[in-house]
Amino acid sequence: MMTPVASAFRRKIDPIVREPIFGAVPSRDGVRFRVWAPAAHGVELRVRRGSRVESHQPLKDDEGIWTVHVTAARPGDQYAYVLDDGEPLPDPASRCQPDGVHGWSEIVDPCAFAWRDDAWKRLDPRDAVLYELHVGTFTPEGTFAAAAERLEDVRDLGVTAIEIMPVADFPGSRNWGYDGVCLFAPARAYGRPDDLRALVDRAHRLGLAVVLDVVYNHFGPEGAYLHRFAPAFFTDRHTTPWGVAINLDGPGSSVVRRFITDNALHWIDEYHIDGLRLDATHALVDEGPRPFVAELVAACHRYEAGHRYEASHRYTQIHTDTDDDVPHHVLVYAEDHRNLAHMVEDAALGGWDVDGVWADDFHHIMRRMIAGDAYGYYGDYGGSTEELATALRDGWLYSGQRSPTKGQPRGTDPSRVALRRLVICLQNHDQIGNRALGDRIHRGVDPAVWRAAVALLLTAPMTPLLFMGQEWSAGTPFLFFTDFEPELGRKVVEGRRREFREFPEFSTPEGAARIPDSQAPETFAASKLRWSERTRPEHACVLALHRELLRLRQNVRAMKATDDAEGKAIAPDGETIAFRRRDGDADLLVAVRLNGAGRTDLSPLASTAGRDRWDTVVTTEDPRFCDDAMPSRIDPAVPAVEFLRPGAVILKRVTSSLVEK
Repeated sequence: MMTPVASAFRRKIDPIVREPIFGAVPSRDGVRFRVWAPAAHGVELRVRRGSRVESHQPLKDDEGIWTVHVTAARPGDQYAYVLDDGEPLPDPASRCQPDGVHGWSEIVDPCAFAWRDDAWKRLDPRDAVLYELHVGTFTPEGTFAAAAERLEDVRDLGVTAIEIMPVADFPGSRNWGYDGVCLFAPARAYGRPDDLRALVDRAHRLGLAVVLDVVYNHFGPEGAYLHRFAPAFFTDRHTTPWGVAINLDGPGSSVVRRFITDNALHWIDEYHIDGLRLDATHALVDEGPRPFVAELVAACHRYEAGHRYEASHRYTQIHTDTDDDVPHHVLVYAEDHRNLAHMVEDAALGGWDVDGVWADDFHHIMRRMIAGDAYGYYGDYGGSTEELATALRDGWLYSGQRSPTKGQPRGTDPSRVALRRLVICLQNHDQIGNRALGDRIHRGVDPAVWRAAVALLLTAPMTPLLFMGQEWSAGTPFLFFTDFEPELGRKVVEGRRREFREFPEFSTPEGAARIPDSQAPETFAASKLRWSERTRPEHACVLALHRELLRLRQNVRAMKATDDAEGKAIAPDGETIAFRRRDGDADLLVAVRLNGAGRTDLSPLASTAGRDRWDTVVTTEDPRFCDDAMPSRIDPAVPAVEFLRPGAVILKRVTSSLVEK
């Protein structure tokens, strides 16, 4: 028989009232503890306050979920579980690990923090400009509190949302976050749980949304105790690049799915997170009747901003957004390389209703075109302006064609996908950090070409993403770094160096030695941004360009991400890409030349009528953006642009009636 307490939590996630399913949850009369340990014959809960330790015996339901209510427990107490008379283990749903991922868990009161973001409303996805940051390297201090102090600079840049790399607690003090093992506990290396809340609160008061990167496809290799509690959480029926897969479709998978959903709603509810970035959803292998990603997205969309955990320790609706023009739901983005249109199609059309998906074809084409990279998956791209025009027009390049590097078809038809649902970038943590030396693309590209590429990114009809420091062409790399126990760390370093042996420059022992030691504190330190760079002329001009382009995107509706499923992009020649952006009275042309000099005729996109003309709005050859400006020559009547070198020009249509005035 299931206990009454456990039975109450088998209901579906309610769109009005939410209660956490797992972990230590304070109430007005104590703390309720719940853990899933289906294989255990006995579970003991130990609660510690100072030197005093009390033992309690949870009751098990028919799903293997153990529950106990402890009246004397309170926030700040530490606790651990003992399975079948073994050693004390941290709670898999711990809210805080003050002594590291191997230590005891701490009870946290999610209501103690005094929020001041009542006026905040969710982000309209058409306005989304994402800024990816890693808390540990974003500032010299590498903490939530220090990051919060830098948010005004991010707001002034003109982005609308910060995307925080994973913060689930990990072993050691240095990690990208993708080796997290305590999914509900903010990394102690960055601060206390309330420090993360303060970061989100400040972001909201500055007008910034917060998207959190979450990892549900694997756990890190050290400090993950979930397999001790619930072997059924994992399955050997499927595999991932990190080993065994998460069990989403086998026996016991219903609880696994609830655990992950509970985690997603935990961040949204208790930390006021506005959106999630689901890591590598292609590795969430699920052959069940309803894809888990679709189920998770639906649960997040049902959650309203006002259904939060009140200080009275009860769950209730405290606020409802009544503006029908603003989406009410949390945004869910997915990193997925498969180019699957149904992921971002509406549920009414049979889609998964994901709000946005990574569209990597844009990045890969650009990297091949301006940096010349041809190894690995870059071999699938020729780096032509025709490819780029297709990606900007349709959303991605591969829509079912055979991938030369994979030897099989890739992608689906994106013709029903709104372009705003596709996230594009020139840099992100993967595309920098997974290079042997962590070098950023702008370090090896001509400055004029880089300015043109930035203009293309920030005027495209998709949702753009920037990586921290990109806005001023940061001189610091973003390296791969870890802080595992010594033996595991040694294996990780050796394995990483083996991976790069296929590249000639790293194939010799001398070349391999150039690859930074991921375990070394110096590698982590080298990845920290140097904010002082921004005032140097060569960096300040790039920052000014980003600000101007983002100001235009923010203030001109035609420059925002579009609901259209097809862009108006062409490749006038082998060096230039051009497209038209229109909305209401605003009518703009964007011409981007990525190589050499030459004349570009834009009349196929927009010929003038009568005395209409096209005036320059922004050019990357403005003296504000470079100290050796070579302004392009504009023929406003054709219209046409004579580029003296790579660059970008944004033109605005002026009608004959306005010309006469």
